[in-house]
Amino acid sequence: MPEARLMFHRLFATTVLAVALATGLVATDRALTSVSVISSAVAQDKGKKDQRETRRTPALRNKVYEKLAEAQTFAEEKRYGEAEAVLNSMIAGEGKRALNSYELANVYNLYAFLRYSTEDYQGALANYRKVVAQPDIPLAMEINTKKTIAQLYFVQEQWQAGVSALLEWFALTEKPDAGSYVLLSQGYYQIKDYDNALKNVETAISMHQTAGKLPKEQWYNLARFLYFDKGDTDNALNTLKVLLKYYPKKQYWVQASHLYGEKKDEPRQLAMMETAYEQGLLDRSTDVVTMAYLYLNAEVPYPAARVMEQGLAAEIVEEKSKNFELAGSAWRQAQETEKSIPMMERAAELADDGELYTRLGNVYLDGDKFQKAINSLEKGLSRGGVKRPDQARLALGMAYFNLGNYKSARTVFRVAAKDDRSKKYARQWLKYIDSEQTRQEELKRDI
Repeated sequence: MPEARLMFHRLFATTVLAVALATGLVATDRALTSVSVISSAVAQDKGKKDQRETRRTPALRNKVYEKLAEAQTFAEEKRYGEAEAVLNSMIAGEGKRALNSYELANVYNLYAFLRYSTEDYQGALANYRKVVAQPDIPLAMEINTKKTIAQLYFVQEQWQAGVSALLEWFALTEKPDAGSYVLLSQGYYQIKDYDNALKNVETAISMHQTAGKLPKEQWYNLARFLYFDKGDTDNALNTLKVLLKYYPKKQYWVQASHLYGEKKDEPRQLAMMETAYEQGLLDRSTDVVTMAYLYLNAEVPYPAARVMEQGLAAEIVEEKSKNFELAGSAWRQAQETEKSIPMMERAAELADDGELYTRLGNVYLDGDKFQKAINSLEKGLSRGGVKRPDQARLALGMAYFNLGNYKSARTVFRVAAKDDRSKKYARQWLKYIDSEQTRQEELKRDI
């Protein structure tokens, strides 16, 4: 069952099951009054005297009540077939004509519950429509049944029909509860009428706040999404702040950080993620990597490197080339070359091309590890995919030169000189090698 349908199914099921306990029947002086127990609003409607309309409701006769009570008992015991048989007998032949509109409404009401209990939602809807089609039924019964009809449409993901039915219910009821406004908001959300969705969920939240109640988490989340969709970043952030106050979760810190990023407020963007990190809430690789990038953007590479190091050690951060590269780059920016090298080595091993090996070679060169630089640079060039092979050869030539291998250095610099971008620098090195060899030969003669 899709998520949206499941949500409405649970909402409806928690209330419709109560029908089995009474089938809308309450005895009073051998006559009965029908009551639909579909939502929390029903309790309010049962006790109030509606001043808009006075209806003369036919009496529910005792013999009809006894049959309904028998069917109800079977329904309570989940003997749905026997319950339906009793109802069938009541309207078989001329029996249906013998029932008044109020009695028929109660029969259809129980039929509807039986259909719902077997997940025959279309059948339930058809019978609830028959309930409200009866003339002179109590207004409360009509109101509550129309609410049920709307909910059933939502259960079946018939969003537009559900919204229309719920609007009919709103037109009849005097004091809709906050939950009904949320239900309407969810319906509007499903048909992508986001303006009306936002207006109704805002009403629900305001009603609870005015009454000193805490609105539900999902209400705030719906409002947050709708604000974000409208590009109202300020209200989306304000809603997230409320969520963080009353329903603190990792996702809200991360979302708040993202929204501050949308506003180009980098200090607060970092602060949100940092708070989540310090609480140990960042338990996904992408979260930790994002945290590291935020530190680097703030020009504080050391904590970026520490975040990555700890994430990799805890097996939270995925062992991917780019993640090791990020850690290595952060350590290098923090002037921690020795810590950078193992990360860059691992990144190079996992990479698909030779680019990272050439970068690692430069790190070795900076650390005067010339043979390792040669090995790494040659491996990178042989693997291919290097963005600037001319620069890699310049570094390789320098490594050879520093080991006194002038022949190999000259060969590499000559290849690098074929690239216009490095021609000048490579030729300078070739001249320098010639002069250095000449200088060394003269030293030998002097000795």
